[in-house]
Amino acid sequence: MTQGVGSKKAGQFTESVIREMTRLSDEHDGVNLSQGFPDFPAPDAIKTAACAAIQADDNQYALTWGATPLREAIATDFTRRYGVPVNPDTQVTVCCGSTEAMLTTLLASVDPGDEVIIFEPFYENYGPDAILSGAVPRYVTLREPAWTFDPDELAAAFNDRTRAILINSPNNPTGKVFTPEELGVIAGLCQQWNVLAVTDEIYEHIIYDGARHVPMATIDGMVDRTVTINSLSKTFSVTGWRVGWTIAPPELTGAIRKVHDFVTVGAAAPLQAAGAVALELPDSYYRGLADSYEQRRNLLMEILERHGFNCYRPSGAYYIMTDIDLTSVGAVDDVEFAQYLVREIGVAAVPGSSFYRNTEFGRTKLRFCFCKQEETLREADRRLAQLGVQAIG
Repeated sequence: MTQGVGSKKAGQFTESVIREMTRLSDEHDGVNLSQGFPDFPAPDAIKTAACAAIQADDNQYALTWGATPLREAIATDFTRRYGVPVNPDTQVTVCCGSTEAMLTTLLASVDPGDEVIIFEPFYENYGPDAILSGAVPRYVTLREPAWTFDPDELAAAFNDRTRAILINSPNNPTGKVFTPEELGVIAGLCQQWNVLAVTDEIYEHIIYDGARHVPMATIDGMVDRTVTINSLSKTFSVTGWRVGWTIAPPELTGAIRKVHDFVTVGAAAPLQAAGAVALELPDSYYRGLADSYEQRRNLLMEILERHGFNCYRPSGAYYIMTDIDLTSVGAVDDVEFAQYLVREIGVAAVPGSSFYRNTEFGRTKLRFCFCKQEETLREADRRLAQLGVQAIG
């Protein structure tokens, strides 16, 4: 007989609510606006490159911390865009998606009992990542409608035990793009308390309304205390490929690579080859990407607002956070409404409470994603017309 049913660490967090909503969507033949994966093809050029790599028998282990062409492409791309020199041999580690990159970074940089600051609402992996690394999460709330933080509240979260702060910009689930001024406040506190900034910049090219993505590594004094995390997933519509990376100070790269090696060994070799091709696509590709998502954003916002949702207009990423009038639909909270929405209406969204430590903050919120074909969004529109017709219960 086994002793217990799991570790104390595993008992401190739940299964993914986002992935659970996808399972419910599949079960009820729903329109899946919950999990952020596109339902349209990836660019032909990178699919062709992946197939060519397989046909060329690029099928064995790549160098553990990443195939040389991909690491060089990552370094060249970041330096060209943001003016920060990156050495592919001493700073870049290729991981199995940004998910592994985040966990590996924390395992490599945080000791048990250290504290990690996390902004809420948050992408649901961040808290479990901190817990799995032995750290204590400390949460600072972003307040709607602009999803800004209180500088005094943030400053109060820093102390002698703080080891890292996690920043996701453009942000999932809110679509917030942190301003240079906000990043400057964070940077000042990181320097004051000798804290590492770990930044998830996976939506860097998906921005709207004149917003500008500013990497934390470009802020004065932060290049040597920032780990930048990114991935092919969102930019190239290949969320299932699981090819991500870290750009880290050389003195931390060795620790990240050691942890990465023993966690996953390495990302898929032929997909790394395709990633090097992807990062050489012209700038017109990225402009077209943002333009196409802006059109989808505008369409879904119009649909949701017409059906009674109060939408917070995102400046980046491909999610819309909404407020709902629970009394108008007879739901007690966001979870009940999201369950009703997928089972009875056939549209899947994510309960807002799953993005907060204090679930009450998300009790009236749902997150929808718009990384879908126009016809998918219009089908959601047709189904949402049944709201108020089919009652909860």
